Amino acid sequence: MRVPGGSRLQAMKPRLLLCNCLALCWAVPLLLGGPAAAQTVAIPADAESALDALNSSPRHGEWIDIGEGRSGANRWGDTIRSWIVYPERATRAPVVVVIHEIFGLTDWIRAVADQFAAEGFIAIAPDLLSGHGADGGGTPANRQEAVALVRSLRVEDTTRRLSAVARYGISLPASNGRFGGVGFCWGGSTSFNFAANEENLDAAVVYYGSSPSRTMLGRVEAPVLGLYGGDDARVNATIPDAMREMRRLGKFYEPHQFDGAGHGFLRQQSARDGANLSAAKAAWAKTVEFFRQHLEK
Repeated sequence: MRVPGGSRLQAMKPRLLLCNCLALCWAVPLLLGGPAAAQTVAIPADAESALDALNSSPRHGEWIDIGEGRSGANRWGDTIRSWIVYPERATRAPVVVVIHEIFGLTDWIRAVADQFAAEGFIAIAPDLLSGHGADGGGTPANRQEAVALVRSLRVEDTTRRLSAVARYGISLPASNGRFGGVGFCWGGSTSFNFAANEENLDAAVVYYGSSPSRTMLGRVEAPVLGLYGGDDARVNATIPDAMREMRRLGKFYEPHQFDGAGHGFLRQQSARDGANLSAAKAAWAKTVEFFRQHLEK
């Protein structure tokens, strides 16, 4: 039995043995190589067309409130407002927790969750500002207010909330009991941190987010896929140390940099003379393949 946020109740998963070997063999060449040819996989809508994509989606999506329990350290309230989308499939599906950017939970993140559902995953996008906005609300409409609030969040609080969302997801009758996390920008860093703090996580994807400290990397058990714009030095400067440390520890970390693409390339697909769109197509195909490999068991 696997309980996110709790103790591991089973032996170490066999996937880690494979991941350890692959990490040693693949990390360096993948970091230095250019983008591979993208598979034919539909990518999420960009920020400008996200709402239209949501309005035209045939999949079932709804707002839910997920209880996380109240404690003395919990200053946000005991529910997490979340957007969940279900895939159209006959078998039980894995869960993907979609972690928003520094802008909070936006239509674009909800559209990304919808595209994960299109690929066969139960996708849940929590508003990690739930209870933290005005009058106990969540992400504010004003972007700069959202940014300021997200910057105030503590890692331990965010981890507890993400674990609660994962527990909810894998408890659903339609779930196969496995879950991964993916995040973008601030959410990318948070996804990597979540991999260090949630021992039951099955896979993590980091989109253009900075890497954790060496101490935290030592706690990572799940395989990690990293996807970065080539022209994003602020974030990319943290990759080599993480790669060396994960390799030293025998852990799986597969970073890819996409030439010419900037920060936030999946959201801003029309920017940078086609480089962002090319990166978005290649990165999304790798994301879907990675989650299918580690979550469809």
